[in-house]
Amino acid sequence: MPPRLGFAGLGVMGGPMAGHLLRHYRALTVWNRTASKADELHQSGAKIAGSLEELGKASDIVFICVNRSEDVREVVDSLIQGASPNTLFVDHSTIAPADAVLLGSDLEQSGFRFVDAPVTGGSMGAQAGQLTLFCGGPEEDVAEAIEAMVPYTKRAERMGPCGSGQMAKMANQIAVGGALLGLCESLSFAKKAGLNLAQIRNLIGGGAGGSWAFEHYGPKILNEDWAPGFSITNQRKDFGYCMDAARSLDAAVPGTELLDELLKPLEDEGHGEWSTAALYVHLLRQRA
Repeated sequence: MPPRLGFAGLGVMGGPMAGHLLRHYRALTVWNRTASKADELHQSGAKIAGSLEELGKASDIVFICVNRSEDVREVVDSLIQGASPNTLFVDHSTIAPADAVLLGSDLEQSGFRFVDAPVTGGSMGAQAGQLTLFCGGPEEDVAEAIEAMVPYTKRAERMGPCGSGQMAKMANQIAVGGALLGLCESLSFAKKAGLNLAQIRNLIGGGAGGSWAFEHYGPKILNEDWAPGFSITNQRKDFGYCMDAARSLDAAVPGTELLDELLKPLEDEGHGEWSTAALYVHLLRQRA
């Protein structure tokens, strides 16, 4: 019998991911704090759990996609009240690596299994079912999780034991931040130079200066579209985890620290839910 699948957290990322599971497996139980976000999935055939305890009871594998470390802990603490021993919990949230290690240890001691599997690819990747996943956990558990996650996966690999997936996600966010800064700094410079932004974006994006950011966030800047995407608040949350992890490793992340400082004024002004591409707006206001 195929495993019974559950999904907790139906936001910008989790909603589309759950949708891919439902279309592929034809059976899924879901839960979301704001119940109305499950309506579309329910209309497509998903079962709605009235509580996390009920979701845990109905599932052999539970996927979790929420926000912070404390949110994941709260969700898991409720799920295990109804879950059977050996249930596999797969966390797609981006949380502190140390918290993933602790959560994996706690669940193992309680007779459950845990894989940290943060994702990259943004909302566009989630909608297209083309996400990259960094997985941490025991080999057999990761293999089981990867097999179940095929409907929304472009690439998924085991990075090591629990916590390794989150460490890999930290490395990813550091790289993403550098590309974002390069894009916004380049186009804000071009704007002040009176150049044609569409032309510059196409020429640079097709050459050595090109990146995922140029391809996907360049059009948002040209259209002054600040809807996420990936929000400034979530990016700064991830950067906080990156900097904490860097301190624990005695690793230097000066670019990440700089970008966090540059994004802070936009969040302070009440624009935390804007796309990170709105860094362009902040840089346009800066003077040498």
